[in-house]
Amino acid sequence: MTVPYSSAHAKVNGLEMYYEVHGAGDDTRRPLVLLHGGVHTVDLSFAAVLPMLAADRRVVAPELQGHGHTADTDRDLTVPNLASDVVALLDELGIEQADFIGFSLGGLTALEVAVRHPERVGRLVLAATQYQQGGYYEEISTPGSTSPRLPTQADFQEMADAYAAVAPHPEHFQDFLAKVSAAAHAPLPWTADDLRGLEAPTLLVIGDTDFVRVEHAAEMQRLIPRAALAVLPSTTHVALMRRTSLLLPLLAEFLG
Repeated sequence: MTVPYSSAHAKVNGLEMYYEVHGAGDDTRRPLVLLHGGVHTVDLSFAAVLPMLAADRRVVAPELQGHGHTADTDRDLTVPNLASDVVALLDELGIEQADFIGFSLGGLTALEVAVRHPERVGRLVLAATQYQQGGYYEEISTPGSTSPRLPTQADFQEMADAYAAVAPHPEHFQDFLAKVSAAAHAPLPWTADDLRGLEAPTLLVIGDTDFVRVEHAAEMQRLIPRAALAVLPSTTHVALMRRTSLLLPLLAEFLG
């Protein structure tokens, strides 16, 4: 399936933020914003699902600070900063409200947008997303862990190769990896009351072999007033957005 495609950079919050626009659709449907995972590019997170998502609507997919085509800056890489960049991009593009799909770090970013700027979010998909630091299995942050939940060496090589192919300064990969890792382990800014206050219909998606504990995802589903939860079988964190046979029908029904 071939859909219209373009890419550009926008000046937002001191960044030259790269973004792609896929599909067209019409003005009767909200645009869809895709927010990729940590150390990923748009393509690495969403290549498997983008053709279907963009078949009948406009899809905007930025690359976050330091990721992919977007050069890093001296600014701290934090979830609030990333969310502020996304809102600034929406302003730049004249988008008042959009639906969101956020994966992993992109899910944290989408959640921050929904909590701080609820008027900007129509429907919200949080894939492999926790809201408190204890949301991950302990083995995810255990040095030397060989858990099957963790990315493989091949997965890390795929991230490195994607970065090297498009980053303005590919030699900075190891420094960038350390910066993203620090951001991933930083305290998260939300409370249970923040989730209770979410207005957007929300779909939570995790794999059964994900970073996120099933019990934590179930807690989020109970807290968010209009939330549904899907746990994909035989699915790791890295594989989640590639499980198209299971994921695409869920997204099609939820996004409507």
